[in-house]
Amino acid sequence: MKTFSKRMLGSLQARKTQLALAVRLAVAAVAAYALARVLHLMLPLWAVLTALIAFGAWRALENGREVRPFIASIAMFLLGFVMDAFEIIFVVIPIVAPPLLAMPGVDPIWLGIMMAVNLQTSYMHPPLGPTLFFLRGVAPPEISTRDIYIGIIPFVVIQLLALVVLWYVPGLATALPHALYGGR
Repeated sequence: MKTFSKRMLGSLQARKTQLALAVRLAVAAVAAYALARVLHLMLPLWAVLTALIAFGAWRALENGREVRPFIASIAMFLLGFVMDAFEIIFVVIPIVAPPLLAMPGVDPIWLGIMMAVNLQTSYMHPPLGPTLFFLRGVAPPEISTRDIYIGIIPFVVIQLLALVVLWYVPGLATALPHALYGGR
């Protein structure tokens, strides 16, 4: 009978330890979820505020084709550090695209491709670049996250150079669509 009691007591203590661990894990999960929800709500609001500030800033600058799209591109690139591309698409583009498209000399195809390349760059640079996390998942253990972050630098530079080339040679982005579908 004593052996049964000892086994039962040991089993109860093990259950108590498991229950305490489960409660701690549940509390940690709820806290992580709450933090994620707060950040998820704050980032789009921050993006709207940033976009409105950028919109006000470019209205204060000279009216020219070179200024406003450049400020929008810089704002989108910087937002890529703290927001996912889909959040930028849903929050920032509806604010900045209409005034940009209303400007004379701004081709909608060129603007769309510039924004797409800019958003593609946000998929590659830290800290929120999903590409980095995908690569971390398939990379061997001897390759550190720091190595991945350093290794992505040339590709981000290539993307930024592509943006500069598209900026100064907009025909690269618009020639084929205009040839296929007509246009300017």
